[in-house]
Amino acid sequence: MNIIRYGLVLLLSYLIGCSSMALYISKYKKVDIRKSGSGNLGASNTMILLGWKPAVIVGLHDIGKAVLAVALAKLFCPDQQLIQAGAGVACVLGHMFPFYLRFKGGKGFASYLGMTLALNWKFALVVMVIVVIVTLISDYIVVGTATTIVIVPAYMGYFTRNLLLAAILCVATAAILYKHRENYFRILNGTEVGLRRANRGELRVKK
Repeated sequence: MNIIRYGLVLLLSYLIGCSSMALYISKYKKVDIRKSGSGNLGASNTMILLGWKPAVIVGLHDIGKAVLAVALAKLFCPDQQLIQAGAGVACVLGHMFPFYLRFKGGKGFASYLGMTLALNWKFALVVMVIVVIVTLISDYIVVGTATTIVIVPAYMGYFTRNLLLAAILCVATAAILYKHRENYFRILNGTEVGLRRANRGELRVKK
């Protein structure tokens, strides 16, 4: 029975992750962000194409759904830290690969932050400060993203002495790194959109 419960928790977490506020807002704005910018249904592309306010809504939604997934896992599997981490990872993967959108969703970073927040909120606050600093210094969101998703499993594995926990988190880390591969090449080529340029609205969709 425990295996069935664990499986249902992971499935529910994936389905929660499939919810896409970026898609809902883009339909409301009548702008298909899947065909502009990076083409991803996430806060970063929303910010570049539609501005900061819609991006904040998308980001909070994506963080919140991962918090919800882990919270439900803690409720139904209170003594199973691996299942709780797995629920967070499943939610991140649901965000990145929603079944009803042909597995083409966002890049997963906001949900990754939400997962970290739900697993260890004190550490998550430190991570958020680090990502803001790194992002502002580098001018690239993707640099802050890469820093965060590498730090989290390393920290969890080291301080919990649970390598399996770190390995589970690394599944989400690997998926996000893969999703951002084009960003890394654009940074090398000097064509990646930085925060300052996006804030000036140079790429924002005009209606």
